[in-house]
Amino acid sequence: MLQSAKAIGLKTASEVFADRAYQNDGSLVPRSQPGAVIHDTEQAIDQVVQMVKEKTVTAITGEQVSIEVESICVHGDNEKALDFIDAIRKRLEAEDIRIQALGE
Repeated sequence: MLQSAKAIGLKTASEVFADRAYQNDGSLVPRSQPGAVIHDTEQAIDQVVQMVKEKTVTAITGEQVSIEVESICVHGDNEKALDFIDAIRKRLEAEDIRIQALGE
């Protein structure tokens, strides 16, 4: 979808998911499979930092997969979503990663 949007001149943002596991092809592990959702806050934050700094994600198989990161999705249906977002922001700032609005 990103390639098609870019091809016709649309602005795009490659989104990654803080609390989801990835397959070795870069797609998300289906929620019907064990381990699809990361419930451990520190593990999820470590994954975000890896994705942003290294442009990789560790697949559920253990392989390192290249990934493009321009936006980070956090699911708001979790009762602790705001605390999770705050913890991600603090860690990114501690890692000297600049947070900015899309398009800046």
